[in-house]
Amino acid sequence: MVLDKEESVSFVSLPSREKTRGCAGCNGKIRDRFMLQALDRYWHEDCLKCACCDCHLGRMGSTLYTRANLILCRRDYLRLFGVTGNCAACSKMIPAFEMVMRARDNVYHLDCFACQLCRQRFCVGDKFFLKNNMILCQLDYEGGHLNGSTERQPH
Repeated sequence: MVLDKEESVSFVSLPSREKTRGCAGCNGKIRDRFMLQALDRYWHEDCLKCACCDCHLGRMGSTLYTRANLILCRRDYLRLFGVTGNCAACSKMIPAFEMVMRARDNVYHLDCFACQLCRQRFCVGDKFFLKNNMILCQLDYEGGHLNGSTERQPH
């Protein structure tokens, strides 16, 4: 197997006149009407699994990853080999497989992506502002609460 390879998985049908193929996972004959094709080999649907979590890759989606002779789902590939970083708000590590929010060069946990003064969470379509590397809601940004003013009205 190739190191660091992303591979597509596809269902193919076995023409009725064609001889049965061997499964790359269990070495048994594939007699099913449909089989999976990945890594230039053929598989029973139940035999193409992630080496870590045993999820069935034909059911998970159409992509698998290989590295160090392991066949992996996307989540486990990123967990084992992905790049991690730190959240710009809380400074805690963000696992490579976790969903994040981005603002310029900053990366945030979803739960940390909120106004850093009033803690208001943002919804899709909400305006937010990045000032002095802090995420602010529109009220706090327009209120100028970062200019030394300590009086803040809750909103």
